Amino acid sequence: MRTGTVARNYAEALLALGQKHDAVVPYGELLDAVAGAVATEPRLAAVLESPRVPKARKKLLLRTALGALTPAPFVRFLESVVQRGRQGILSEMSVEYEMLVDRHLNRVHAGVTTAHAVDPELARSIATTLSAVVGKEVLPHFRTDPRLLGGLVVRLGDRVLDGSLRRRLLQLRFSMLHARTGSGA
Repeated sequence: MRTGTVARNYAEALLALGQKHDAVVPYGELLDAVAGAVATEPRLAAVLESPRVPKARKKLLLRTALGALTPAPFVRFLESVVQRGRQGILSEMSVEYEMLVDRHLNRVHAGVTTAHAVDPELARSIATTLSAVVGKEVLPHFRTDPRLLGGLVVRLGDRVLDGSLRRRLLQLRFSMLHARTGSGA
């Protein structure tokens, strides 16, 4: 079985667990935090990946580290991941889980590029407007590009909505260069 399929299966199991315990979003945040810790802490990754460290010891390590901070069902989920030797794909599980949560909560991510930094009020307004257009909750991810001059460019999946001043000026230039003159030449 491919790694992506396995990661998706675990993500689906965690989503079902999250729904049962009314903790869909918190479980995603926890999984992301654990995956990030394993990815950035070489000693933790080495212990969890080592075949020399017994699975019972790995599970005890997780239970000790997370037991007081996280819900018991989430810790049991991680223990089952370790029991089956799938701790090496925690990052993939986290990515798959986030995609499932987005679908479950009817939301999409959008890349929004503006010429200048966006204040929180404008960010909320953009998110609200995009949500109305798309029919789903839109989670905008902002970045700036001074070359736009003004306006914004929105990327939603494979759709690009370009409302930048730069694009409008380029269109005007193209129109002017290709306009026919009425001089009868």
